[in-house]
Amino acid sequence: MQTLCAPLGWLMKVGYDLLHNYGLAIIFFTLLTKVILFPMSLWVHRNGVRMVRIEPVVNRLKIRYFGDQDRIADETAELYKKEHYSPFATVIPVAVQLLLLLGLIQVIYHPLTYVLRLPAGTTEALISQAAKLARIDPGAGAAEMLAVNAIQKAADPAAYLAVPGMTGETLSAILGLNMSFLGVDLSAVPAQEGGILLLMPLLAGLAALALSLSQNRLNPLQASQGKTSQLLSMAFSVGLSLTLGFIVPAGVGFYWIWSNLFSILQQPVLNRVYPPEKQIDYAELEASRKELAEYTGSGQKDTRSREEKRREQEDYKRFFAIGNKHLVFYSESSGFYKYFESAIRYILDHSRVTVHYVTSDPNDQIFDLSRREEKIEAYYIGEKKLITLFMKLEADAVVMTMSDLDNYHYKRSYYRKDINYIYMFHYPLSTHMVLHTGALRHYDTILCVGEFQFEEIRQTEALFGDPEQRLIACGYGQLEKLYDAYQRMEKPRRARPKILVAPSWQQDNILDSCVDELLGELLGQGFQVVIRPHPEYMKRYRVRMEDLMRRYAGKDPEELAFELDFTSNQSIFDSDLVISDWSGTAYEAVLVTEKPCVFVDTPPKINNPDYEKITVPPLEISLRDQVGIRVQPGRLAGLAGRIRSLLGDSGYAERIRAIRESCIANFGRSGEVAGEAILGIVREQIEKRKKG
Repeated sequence: MQTLCAPLGWLMKVGYDLLHNYGLAIIFFTLLTKVILFPMSLWVHRNGVRMVRIEPVVNRLKIRYFGDQDRIADETAELYKKEHYSPFATVIPVAVQLLLLLGLIQVIYHPLTYVLRLPAGTTEALISQAAKLARIDPGAGAAEMLAVNAIQKAADPAAYLAVPGMTGETLSAILGLNMSFLGVDLSAVPAQEGGILLLMPLLAGLAALALSLSQNRLNPLQASQGKTSQLLSMAFSVGLSLTLGFIVPAGVGFYWIWSNLFSILQQPVLNRVYPPEKQIDYAELEASRKELAEYTGSGQKDTRSREEKRREQEDYKRFFAIGNKHLVFYSESSGFYKYFESAIRYILDHSRVTVHYVTSDPNDQIFDLSRREEKIEAYYIGEKKLITLFMKLEADAVVMTMSDLDNYHYKRSYYRKDINYIYMFHYPLSTHMVLHTGALRHYDTILCVGEFQFEEIRQTEALFGDPEQRLIACGYGQLEKLYDAYQRMEKPRRARPKILVAPSWQQDNILDSCVDELLGELLGQGFQVVIRPHPEYMKRYRVRMEDLMRRYAGKDPEELAFELDFTSNQSIFDSDLVISDWSGTAYEAVLVTEKPCVFVDTPPKINNPDYEKITVPPLEISLRDQVGIRVQPGRLAGLAGRIRSLLGDSGYAERIRAIRESCIANFGRSGEVAGEAILGIVREQIEKRKKG
């Protein structure tokens, strides 16, 4: 503190010696510190402009690696390093202001030390003498101020000349020390003195409010923040000013007022020296924010009806009112029931266990089923309330198709630590490229599609030091259901071959990168084209999809149709060929119909940057050339002819059957294997609790 206060006290003394007025000396001190610190302020200003300039890149990193917080953090750190942006620079002005405040408080409390520059021995002796003659508290933090007041009010100030080191000149300086400004004692504390001094904290709060409003318009970094952030920052600044203004000497509040006013005047100067409008593309900034909001759904209002909210509340209470829940399923939407269906059917037919089925879709088909099945209890819980439900969950086993348990919003139960969390796949492919790093880490049991996933998971566990999970090769019930329906279906005879376009929802998918070029090659070539977007694409990019449909609204439905009802798989069954990028639906179609696929090589969905450390190649890559052909976006010319050649190649059916046999476990009885595995886990949990 001595190191900090010495130069501040010197500046105050210079101002006081020049102006002979304590209030003017504080104004001079404030202005001088602003001038001295202007290079630092300019550096912070440049840094803030740099942050706003690169924000579009940061927003698109958040889109590209959505859900992978570690990857986003790593990529953002690399960007900051490349752009020479320091995220810590924004705290420097606050830290400097706090240091100046602390230093100034000490300077005002110690006028003998810092303004009059008396030796420490003389100062201590004066305080001791004032304690004897005026009964001041020598141990008080404001002892020097009290000593000055005692000397100035003494009937015989000459009595203090007896103090060692005191001279008549020093006594005159103390008697002439005027800590008032326009009749206001700047050494007094408003909370203690009251009266007109109470205006000081109010004026300090108003100055802070004026600065916040000004910065919200003129400071590029603060102006780029959302309204909520601006209001919170304003509330903190005004609240701090009011609070400090009451409990510290009025001189500090006086300094704070002028510091805020000079900061208001300084910002236009900074903008003139380093103009933000020459560095920041505001149109690009706004576009990136809209893309991020559209992608993540942030900023969207809760558009649910009052009835849906009431229903959620009732189901939430009902869920926790039922005790001793052995088995819980969670489904993100109605379209996920099909992945659980064969296992649930086996459980209902071969046990007395009640299935508690939680869904975030108020129109989930499970509600119709629960009205017919007394052993199914269905609950509608929205995504936000689901966070709390997961935290408070109590059950023996929980089955989900949702990856990244415990990595982000949805946590393992805080109430019951021994729940066995079971992961069931909703696609028949590999685990290590599409899933995020550690996506399955917090599951206890994984019901695998086939043994090909065993080695992938075991290598992943070894790579990251994760605990070994129970792996059970169950198969893929959805594939069996599709296959059985396809075998029973009367194969349509049509003049036009039906081409299903079933892309993924990831960045640069077919719909976002080359759909117009693709349709330009296919339409008018004698095909019926059906576009079936991924359900997640509709959830995140409905506006884009609606725009695409408007562009082709005039096309004959027999030539181009859009399928947006994801509860039906009819388009997979009766399509003659599927075109996809990286969607698991394409492989489902191939393995069910035994017909080839066209893969558009858009950038792959790599959510795990370490996937190449796993020696097993991902199935979604290794099978592309075995079950169809690959084409590059931007090089689709002649695709119609290549599709006709594929449709005429009968050799694919035998190759696809062999792949299905080797990759998919227990084909035809996966529901039995999965259902028995789940029931076995429930029985184990019950036995553990009995013994525990």
